[in-house]
Amino acid sequence: MISILEKEVTLRFLKARKKDGFLNIISIFSFIGIGLGVAVLIIVMSVMNGFRSELINKIVGFNSHITVKPYESQIEINTSDESLKKISKNLILSNSGEAIVIKSEISKGILIRGYESKDFSKLEIFNNDLFLGDSKTLSENHISIGKELSFNLDLKVGDSITVMSSVGIETIIGNLPKQKTFIVSSIFESGLIDFDNNVAFINLKTLEEFFNLDRAERNLEIYLNNPQNIEYQKTIVQNIFPKKFVYTWADMNSSLFSALKVERNVMFIILSLIIIVAAFNIISGLTILVKNKTRDIAILKSIGVLNRSIVKIFFLIGVIIGTSATIFGIILGVTFSMYVENLRQFLSSVFNISLFPEEIYFLSTMPSEINLSSIFLISLCSVTITVIVSIFPALKAAKLDPIKTLKYE
Repeated sequence: MISILEKEVTLRFLKARKKDGFLNIISIFSFIGIGLGVAVLIIVMSVMNGFRSELINKIVGFNSHITVKPYESQIEINTSDESLKKISKNLILSNSGEAIVIKSEISKGILIRGYESKDFSKLEIFNNDLFLGDSKTLSENHISIGKELSFNLDLKVGDSITVMSSVGIETIIGNLPKQKTFIVSSIFESGLIDFDNNVAFINLKTLEEFFNLDRAERNLEIYLNNPQNIEYQKTIVQNIFPKKFVYTWADMNSSLFSALKVERNVMFIILSLIIIVAAFNIISGLTILVKNKTRDIAILKSIGVLNRSIVKIFFLIGVIIGTSATIFGIILGVTFSMYVENLRQFLSSVFNISLFPEEIYFLSTMPSEINLSSIFLISLCSVTITVIVSIFPALKAAKLDPIKTLKYE
């Protein structure tokens, strides 16, 4: 427990006096350093959490949550299977192949996915406000392309493009690749430039004819009610299709998310050094305070104040500075995290620079996700460091000999 005397002396020592000018500067720098360290950590972790969440949402919104590929036999969908019905909202058959699109003098390699016309409108990417064209059907001679690809090839809805297959047909002059002209029926925007520039959709039967694919090679795309709890649901699907190859969106992007996790942990460790360096200023400040308050400490001891009370007083001073700086940092960090995209737009317009180029980061806006557990962890680390660095000066103050101190005053 903290006595009234200990509280009063602590508050008195915290008050600024003119003769303690240098000490006040150190305390201010300690406060600002810890506060900025906490704020920067919260901002960075929020942006990285937001980037990860946005990336997951874009990937999950564009790709199937779980894909089942056949080995030898054709996939048969058993819609009466209760465990499959319980976890999934859509079951769609698909196939894919690589091709080259040609428009005027421009050619580009893309991945073409095939869906039946009735399944095309079930895809989440075609049910947003950014979609242009007909999302209800995907007839035999029509193709749906990404926004970035439409820019690169100067295409709009209703234009025609030539697609060259990766398989060929035998002619009197040899083997020539298949070519087919498609009409652009729609243009989608996934939010990820890599997808918008490299993927297109056509009718499933047309795709199989174009790439000489067999019906038995069709994949089963499973869209889950909850795509986050993916490993458990993958096990359920694997049990339903024991002789098929089952993989998830997480498996397809495991290296990317592993890299993001490592980067987030490394950034946390590096930026924590800011707090540690700032916290060591508390040691300097308290040591100088002990030196300046030598006479006061001696008087307190001579009137019967115990050593443990002296330890408490100086320990509390360090903890109050560190805790108040942490609270300040939390408020500053959360505020910046909430308006980080507005700040980015402001700085970009003022200095005419691109602070978050979407061709590098795949996203058009800077995301931010405030995570309470991250804030709690950062706050706990900051307060713990402050507590640790406050112990040594407090113990040093308690070891002062009041007789020797007053003798030389």
